[in-house]
Order: sequence, then C-alpha cells, then structure tokens
Amino acid sequence: MNGKNLYFECSSGISGDMAVAALLDLGADRNGLLKVLDSIPVEGFKIEITEVVKNGIKCCDFNVLLDKEHENHDHDTDYLFGRDHHHEHEHHHHHEHRNLGDILHIIGHSELSENAKNLAGKIFRIVAEAEAAAHGVPLEEVHFHEVGAVDSIVDIVAFAFCFDNLGIERVFIPVLCEGKGEIRCQHGILPVPVPAVVNIVQKHGISLKITETKGELVTPTGAAIAAAVKTDETLSKQFKIVKTGLGAGKRNYEKPSIIRAFLIEFNEKTVAAEENRESADEVTKLEANIDDSTGEELGFAMERLFEAGALDAFYTPCFMKKNRPAYMLTVLCRNQDSEKIEDVIFNNTTTIGIRRCVTERTVLERETLLIDTPYGEARIKLINHKNRKRFAPEYESVAEISRATGISFGKIYNELVAFCRAQF
Repeated sequence: MNGKNLYFECSSGISGDMAVAALLDLGADRNGLLKVLDSIPVEGFKIEITEVVKNGIKCCDFNVLLDKEHENHDHDTDYLFGRDHHHEHEHHHHHEHRNLGDILHIIGHSELSENAKNLAGKIFRIVAEAEAAAHGVPLEEVHFHEVGAVDSIVDIVAFAFCFDNLGIERVFIPVLCEGKGEIRCQHGILPVPVPAVVNIVQKHGISLKITETKGELVTPTGAAIAAAVKTDETLSKQFKIVKTGLGAGKRNYEKPSIIRAFLIEFNEKTVAAEENRESADEVTKLEANIDDSTGEELGFAMERLFEAGALDAFYTPCFMKKNRPAYMLTVLCRNQDSEKIEDVIFNNTTTIGIRRCVTERTVLERETLLIDTPYGEARIKLINHKNRKRFAPEYESVAEISRATGISFGKIYNELVAFCRAQF
C-alpha cells in the first residue's frame, strides 16, 4: 500500500505543462528529462525549467519555447479570449500536420523506457480519440494542431518520462476543476469545457467540477493525462504527505493556476478499516417517529429490519405533538444498505418520513469462539480493547445451559467468564 501513491489536486485545473512541472518539483530527474527531450525527432523548441512565485507560493514552471515557425497561441491569453485580431490567419500555415501514426513513431524513436513509451502513446491515443469524436472525423485523419503541435508532443513525452522516473503505482484524482465561458482556438470560438475535454471525462468516468473562473482550466492534454494515469477517485480520509510538488500554469486567471501533486502514504490500519467498512468508522443512522402503529406491527417491523441486515434497531418511547405517546425507531446500518433498510421501514410501519445521517462509531475488535466448558460447548465473544481481553458468553449458550442444569442464568454466565479467564 505504501508503494508510490500520487494525489493530484486539480483545484485550478490541469494542463500538460502544469502536470510536468509538479512532477519535476516532486523530484523527477531533470537532466534525464532534458536528455530524453533531446532525443525526440522534433525540431523547433527549447525547454525552460524555472521557479516562479504565484500569489506568494513558490512553484516549478515547465516551459516549452517554440521558435516563431512552430508557435501556436494556446498559452497566449490575449489570443485565447479574442482580444487580439491580427493573429487571426497568419499562423495557420506553419503547422506540420502530424497524425497519430506520426506521433507514435516519434515516441517510439525517443529514449523513453518501454513503460514511459506506452504511457505517452496511451495519452496521445486518448487525446486523438476525443478530438476525432469532437470533429466527427476518423481517428487516422486527426492531424490538426491540438495533437500535432510541438508543445503537446513535448508535454506528453515529458510527463511520461517524469511519471515513470518517480515509479508511481497508484494515482488519486478525485475531481478536475474547470472554468466556464468560451475560448478562441484554431477552430473559432469554443465553449468551456472544450468538446475534446468533455469527451475525455465522459469516456473515462472522471468527475468534473465547474467553478466560477472564466476560461479554460482543463486542457485536452491535461484531461488525457488524468484519464491515462488515474487509478482511484476516492481518496482515503487520512494519509501522510511524504512530499509535495507544485506546478505553475501559464494563464493568469483571478485564481492562480497551480496544480499540487502529493506523494502520500497510508496507515495500513486505516486503509483496512475503510476497505472493510464493517470493522469501524462509518454507519448510517435512520430515525423515524411513529405514533399510529400497533405494538405487534412494530415488533414485526423489527424482525424484518434485522433480516434485511440492520446492524442494530431499537424503539425509544417519546411524546409527540398534542402529547401523543409514540415510539422513535432508530436503525443503524451499513452505508450501502441504507436504501434497502428505508424500504423496510416504509413498508412495515406507518411512518411517512425518515431522518438519515452518516455517523462514525468505534467498534472494538471482537471474535466469537466456540469453547469446550465444563457444561459442554458454549459460544463466547472475545473482545479486545488496548490489549485488555474481555469475555462475553452469548445469550443463547448461557440460556441453554441454564435450562439444562437448572442453575440460574447469572451464575452460569459468571462461571463461563471465570473459566475463559483461566484458559486465556
């Protein structure tokens, strides 16, 4: 469990360069990265890795600088929001149009490890499929600038290298925060989230949260990276942070664009408790006030509740409005059983409303033992609390022995406890 767990906090979105910067900040090998980027058969770019301060927070910035010929205006905020018209047509001609096959060839001929090549290929395939669906063209015909652009190639190859270099095994991405409004790109004005991003999150089951920020926080490359590496959506409530990496985004919206990457580890016990929900922490508590069911109906309802898997159920006498005597039904059940248990309550009592809350409980470690006692076999619960053992003979066993011997219930109970203490 404590291999390498990465938690990506995408509260101001995710883009390729932000993700790379965060992993560099976590300690991915910079020189190794530059060597790999040097090895890819692509011309016209250089790399800058710097420290920048955003809203007083120090981050790593990974910048792909393109020569004039390869420039695309993705990172140019004026262009994005259409405040600057003279770029309109002039940069259309410069792009080398590459399709997915060309890109996979480039990746294949780089010095990436096999794992990293596979990851880079997977990320590109996700982007290409999403763009193909957005534009309604076959996959092999996708070669517009989103996939072909030099900076996308560099970002994705760089990310694959860093991810592989850090040896990450599990990746937690609970949600990607996205902006709203619209953005200008080579195809004209697009709504945010852009169609390719919508296709990626839809296909790969990623949670999106739309924030008030105007503009694109999640780029197709960023979404594809999230889709390619995410293994878990639900993050354990408790973890230790081993290391933090902060990656800076290029665009200056009112909220600074920063992605945080945490290397985390879990306490084995917490994880076991969360994976085996019964042992502890959370249960659902259901309550209903009932003033017009008979005692027999209530007795029957309780039987049905236990059959349906309730962990506990009890009635508390109470007085309702107009001083009407009534009963409050309380049921504890596993979170995933709450709907089923509510159905049992509605079907077997006259209540028309149920209050529900998720509540935490502490459950002592316990096991039921079958023990040979002087009176024959008896079932005894062994309860452990901070290494202090406690024994609780089960009601049915005690009652059976008491009936058979004529010795009182209390005396048998105490003798069984004393016998167990002597044995253990």
